[in-house]
Formats: sequence, structure tokens, C-alpha cells
Amino acid sequence: MSTLTPVLSIAGSDCSGGAGIQADLKTMSANGCFAMSVITSVVAENTSTVISVLDVESKIIADQIDAVFQDIRPAAVKVGMLDNPDIMQVVADKLVEYQADNVVIDPVMYAKNGAPLMDPNCIDSLIKIVIPHADVLTPNIPEAECISGLKITDLEGQKAAAKAIQEMGCTSALVKGGHATGDAIDVLYDGKDFYEFSAKRIDTKNTHGTGCTYSSAIAANLALGYPFHEAIGRAKQYVTMAIEHSLELGKGNGPTNHFWDLYAHGLAGFDATK
Repeated sequence: MSTLTPVLSIAGSDCSGGAGIQADLKTMSANGCFAMSVITSVVAENTSTVISVLDVESKIIADQIDAVFQDIRPAAVKVGMLDNPDIMQVVADKLVEYQADNVVIDPVMYAKNGAPLMDPNCIDSLIKIVIPHADVLTPNIPEAECISGLKITDLEGQKAAAKAIQEMGCTSALVKGGHATGDAIDVLYDGKDFYEFSAKRIDTKNTHGTGCTYSSAIAANLALGYPFHEAIGRAKQYVTMAIEHSLELGKGNGPTNHFWDLYAHGLAGFDATK
């Protein structure tokens, strides 16, 4: 009898399939895990726009988390879109109640097209309620600027923001460089040292859901038991691959190709007899 390592995504739903829960489930599956989900918001969006958002009631969010942890405990948890303080609080309380392992939090504030996915007035709540529960927080540059209050114009700015955010209570902060120029360099600060994760920048507009994909890949690799820095490095390689082979779908920013490597090379080492 075979099994897969379970991983949980707590996030919003993207009906167009490129970001949110849909991207998380694809990413976790492509990285060899059993993906589970708790939906916090239903987002009517596509590659060009966000039409509307409906938040799920806090009790239903709590019940979903209970249903997962009481039956199939995840080896890692990725947290994405948390639209308001009530949702933030119920998720934070459940992470504490179940002493969740390997918590990766992507502080989703905006869709790729710039539409807000979190009330801008909730930054203080995010800092107070959510950030302290992250083993790694994964803001992009605009999100890191909002959280830290610092302007980021170069690598040193990323380092300063990562340090400021880590000091807000998370175990580590990974400030991603996707919005910068040159190579895509992400800066991690773990409270002691800085680390850089670099990849070539892919010339494409089709980057819908890259933040969701990256954070989910980190969670998957942590769940699989890879050491912390190696898990981030493997996730960086994965999201770079997904961007390099991104899909020309939709009228706006198309999605990444979560399963390209699997389609191209199959499941390396997979034994169908087991």
C-alpha cells in the first residue's frame, strides 16, 4: 500500500485556475504531495480582472480546518488570501490549536492585475495576528513595502525589509525579487543570516499565480522533509520552470505551467507495481 505526504492550503479560490487554491493544489501535486484545501474566499477572477469576492463565513473556515486536522494531519500548511481580520483570527487560532508544522504564509494583497484581494486597512491586523505564525513569510516587493513601511529599490532594500519583517515575529522572511530588474533574486532573513536565491528572469507576461505557486512549492518540499534552505531552493527551481513554460491563455497575464516537467519527463522513478 502506498501513500503520499499530505499538505494543506488555506487560501482563496481562483475560478480561472491560475492562482489561489487551484494553483496551490496543482503545485503540491506536481511536487509529489497529497494536496488538501480550506477555502477562505471565493474570487470571481480571470487573467485580466477581479469581478467580485465573497468571503466564506468564519465558522465554515474553522470547520474545514477541523475536518482536515482531525483526520489527515498535514505535514505543512500554506496560507494565502485572508481577506479580513475575522478570517485572519480564526486561521491563526486554528494554527495554534493544532500546533501546525511548517507554516508558509504568502501575504496576498493584490491580484496580478493589481486588483486588491485584502482590505488595505487590514495591514496592522496582518502584522499582529498572522505574521507571528509563519515559519516563512513570502511577500513580493510591493507587499514587503506595505508590511515594513520601507521603500525597496535594490537588493539592500530587500534585505532591510526582510529583517524588519522577521522582527515582527515570524521565524523567517523571504522577500521575493520578481518585481525588480535583472536576475530574479529572493532574499531570506532567518533572524541571524541573509541568504539569496537567484534564477534567470523569464521574459513573459504570463505570471498569474506565481506567488501562490512558489509558496505552495516551499510548503510541499518542507513536508517532504527537505532541509529548510534546500526546500526553498527546490521551490525556486520549480516556480522558475513553471514560468519558463507558462501558458498563453486568457487576455491578460496567463498562468504558469504547473505540470510541464511531469508532462515532459513523467514520474521519475515511479513504480506502478507498488
